[in-house]
Amino acid sequence: MSIIWDILSDGFFSALAAIGFSAVSNPPRVALKWCGLIAALGHVTRYCLMTFTPAGIVPASLAGALVVGVLAVVIGPRLKCPPETFSYPALLPMIPGIYAYRSMQGFVMALSAASEQEFSHYFYVCQSNFVTCVFVILCMVIGQMIPALVFKRLTYTATKG
Repeated sequence: MSIIWDILSDGFFSALAAIGFSAVSNPPRVALKWCGLIAALGHVTRYCLMTFTPAGIVPASLAGALVVGVLAVVIGPRLKCPPETFSYPALLPMIPGIYAYRSMQGFVMALSAASEQEFSHYFYVCQSNFVTCVFVILCMVIGQMIPALVFKRLTYTATKG
Protein backbone atom coordinates (compact mmCIF):
# COMPACT_ATOMS: atom_id res chain seq x y z
CA MET A 1 0.00 0.00 0.00
CA SER A 2 2.91 2.33 0.67
CA ILE A 3 4.16 1.91 -2.90
CA ILE A 4 0.81 2.95 -4.35
CA TRP A 5 0.66 5.92 -1.99
CA ASP A 6 4.17 6.99 -3.05
CA ILE A 7 3.23 6.80 -6.73
CA LEU A 8 -0.02 8.71 -6.24
CA SER A 9 1.61 11.41 -4.14
CA ASP A 10 4.40 11.80 -6.71
CA GLY A 11 1.85 12.26 -9.46
CA PHE A 12 -0.30 14.62 -7.39
CA PHE A 13 2.52 16.95 -6.40
CA SER A 14 4.00 17.06 -9.90
CA ALA A 15 0.52 17.85 -11.29
CA LEU A 16 0.10 20.61 -8.73
CA ALA A 17 3.46 22.12 -9.68
CA ALA A 18 2.71 21.89 -13.40
CA ILE A 19 -0.65 23.59 -12.96
CA GLY A 20 1.09 26.39 -11.09
CA PHE A 21 3.76 26.73 -13.77
CA SER A 22 1.22 26.71 -16.58
CA ALA A 23 -1.06 29.24 -14.88
CA VAL A 24 1.74 31.80 -15.16
CA SER A 25 1.53 31.71 -18.96
CA ASN A 26 -2.29 32.22 -18.93
CA PRO A 27 -3.47 29.28 -21.08
CA PRO A 28 -7.15 28.44 -21.61
CA ARG A 29 -8.71 27.19 -18.38
CA VAL A 30 -9.44 23.76 -19.80
CA ALA A 31 -5.75 23.29 -20.55
CA LEU A 32 -4.74 23.51 -16.88
CA LYS A 33 -6.18 20.15 -15.86
CA TRP A 34 -4.70 18.45 -18.90
CA CYS A 35 -1.31 19.97 -18.17
CA GLY A 36 -1.51 18.61 -14.64
CA LEU A 37 -2.49 15.16 -15.89
CA ILE A 38 0.33 15.09 -18.43
CA ALA A 39 2.85 16.18 -15.80
CA ALA A 40 1.61 13.53 -13.38
CA LEU A 41 1.88 10.75 -15.94
CA GLY A 42 5.34 11.85 -17.08
CA HIS A 43 6.67 12.21 -13.55
CA VAL A 44 5.14 8.92 -12.42
CA THR A 45 6.79 7.22 -15.39
CA ARG A 46 10.16 8.58 -14.32
CA TYR A 47 9.53 7.71 -10.66
CA CYS A 48 8.51 4.12 -11.44
CA LEU A 49 11.47 3.55 -13.73
CA MET A 50 13.89 4.89 -11.14
CA THR A 51 12.28 2.97 -8.27
CA PHE A 52 11.38 -0.40 -9.76
CA THR A 53 14.03 -0.85 -12.46
CA PRO A 54 17.79 -0.35 -12.50
CA ALA A 55 17.35 2.71 -14.76
CA GLY A 56 19.02 5.84 -13.47
CA ILE A 57 17.69 9.36 -13.55
CA VAL A 58 18.92 10.11 -17.08
CA PRO A 59 17.13 7.32 -19.02
CA ALA A 60 14.10 7.58 -16.72
CA SER A 61 13.87 11.31 -17.48
CA LEU A 62 14.06 10.55 -21.20
CA ALA A 63 11.17 8.09 -20.88
CA GLY A 64 9.13 10.54 -18.78
CA ALA A 65 9.74 13.31 -21.30
CA LEU A 66 8.67 10.99 -24.13
CA VAL A 67 5.40 10.35 -22.31
CA VAL A 68 4.91 14.09 -21.83
CA GLY A 69 5.72 14.80 -25.48
CA VAL A 70 3.40 12.13 -26.88
CA LEU A 71 0.50 13.17 -24.65
CA ALA A 72 1.01 16.86 -25.49
CA VAL A 73 1.01 16.14 -29.21
CA VAL A 74 -2.13 14.02 -28.92
CA ILE A 75 -4.09 16.36 -26.64
CA GLY A 76 -3.00 19.66 -28.24
CA PRO A 77 -5.10 19.45 -31.42
CA ARG A 78 -8.16 18.31 -29.48
CA LEU A 79 -8.09 21.45 -27.36
CA LYS A 80 -6.87 23.71 -30.19
CA CYS A 81 -3.70 24.57 -28.25
CA PRO A 82 -0.07 24.16 -29.28
CA PRO A 83 1.55 21.10 -27.68
CA GLU A 84 4.06 23.39 -25.99
CA THR A 85 1.22 24.71 -23.84
CA PHE A 86 1.16 21.32 -22.13
CA SER A 87 4.67 19.98 -22.49
CA TYR A 88 6.80 22.81 -21.09
CA PRO A 89 4.96 23.27 -17.79
CA ALA A 90 4.70 19.48 -17.46
CA LEU A 91 8.46 19.13 -17.76
CA LEU A 92 9.32 21.78 -15.19
CA PRO A 93 8.66 19.54 -12.15
CA MET A 94 11.15 17.05 -13.61
CA ILE A 95 14.06 19.50 -13.63
CA PRO A 96 16.76 18.09 -11.34
CA GLY A 97 17.08 21.01 -8.96
CA ILE A 98 19.01 19.09 -6.31
CA TYR A 99 21.77 18.30 -8.81
CA ALA A 100 22.03 21.95 -9.86
CA TYR A 101 22.10 23.01 -6.21
CA ARG A 102 24.78 20.46 -5.28
CA SER A 103 26.81 21.48 -8.31
CA MET A 104 26.86 25.11 -7.24
CA GLN A 105 27.47 24.14 -3.63
CA GLY A 106 30.46 22.00 -4.67
CA PHE A 107 31.80 24.88 -6.76
CA VAL A 108 31.57 27.35 -3.89
CA MET A 109 33.12 24.86 -1.46
CA ALA A 110 35.96 24.18 -3.93
CA LEU A 111 36.70 27.88 -4.16
CA SER A 112 36.96 28.14 -0.39
CA ALA A 113 38.95 24.92 0.09
CA ALA A 114 42.01 25.10 2.32
CA SER A 115 43.94 22.16 0.81
CA GLU A 116 44.39 20.63 -2.61
CA GLN A 117 42.76 17.37 -1.53
CA GLU A 118 39.71 19.24 -0.25
CA PHE A 119 39.57 21.25 -3.49
CA SER A 120 39.72 18.08 -5.57
CA HIS A 121 36.90 16.48 -3.60
CA TYR A 122 34.56 19.45 -3.90
CA PHE A 123 35.43 20.01 -7.55
CA TYR A 124 34.60 16.36 -8.22
CA VAL A 125 31.24 16.86 -6.47
CA CYS A 126 30.66 19.93 -8.62
CA GLN A 127 31.51 18.13 -11.86
CA SER A 128 29.52 15.00 -11.09
CA ASN A 129 26.35 16.85 -10.20
CA PHE A 130 26.72 19.31 -13.09
CA VAL A 131 27.12 16.53 -15.67
CA THR A 132 24.11 14.68 -14.27
CA CYS A 133 22.01 17.86 -14.32
CA VAL A 134 22.99 18.70 -17.90
CA PHE A 135 22.31 15.20 -19.21
CA VAL A 136 18.93 15.01 -17.48
CA ILE A 137 17.86 18.33 -18.99
CA LEU A 138 19.23 17.31 -22.39
CA CYS A 139 17.29 14.04 -22.29
CA MET A 140 14.16 15.89 -21.26
CA VAL A 141 14.49 18.23 -24.23
CA ILE A 142 15.18 15.37 -26.64
CA GLY A 143 12.36 13.26 -25.24
CA GLN A 144 9.88 16.08 -25.54
CA MET A 145 10.96 16.97 -29.08
CA ILE A 146 10.91 13.46 -30.59
CA PRO A 147 7.08 13.19 -30.69
CA ALA A 148 6.82 16.71 -32.09
CA LEU A 149 9.20 15.78 -34.90
CA VAL A 150 7.65 12.37 -35.56
CA PHE A 151 4.08 13.70 -35.63
CA LYS A 152 4.99 16.94 -37.38
CA ARG A 153 1.68 17.40 -39.21
CA LEU A 154 -0.35 16.84 -36.03
CA THR A 155 1.93 19.18 -34.09
CA TYR A 156 1.91 22.12 -36.49
CA THR A 157 -1.79 21.98 -37.31
CA ALA A 158 -2.92 21.85 -33.67
CA THR A 159 -4.32 25.39 -33.68
CA LYS A 160 -5.96 25.20 -37.10
CA GLY A 161 -9.73 25.02 -37.30
